Amino acid sequence: MPLFEKKLKTEKPASKELSSKKVLGVLKSFHITEKSSAGVALNKYVFIVSPSANKTQVKNDVEARYKVNIESVRIINLPDKERRKGRQIGWRAGLRKATVTVRQGQKIEIE
Repeated sequence: MPLFEKKLKTEKPASKELSSKKVLGVLKSFHITEKSSAGVALNKYVFIVSPSANKTQVKNDVEARYKVNIESVRIINLPDKERRKGRQIGWRAGLRKATVTVRQGQKIEIE
């Protein structure tokens, strides 16, 4: 038996499979408010997304989950907010919201 053996290279999965695995868990939930509900008439939907999500990941995740075509994605970071109860001071965690515009004639069913 030789002193040094060659290690066999294992094949990596295709890049499409890796990107789809990374996309999982980007969308957390719908953000349902009066303002976001009014946006549904304009084909705009608002989601709470993970803090590390970017526009491309949000677009791919929404298209994969809801089988719609996305025209644009806008992302906003909301800061932490101070909450008080008497003299006690606490903080509510901030959010990252994504507003997604869907192509005309398509809809997302809000659960």
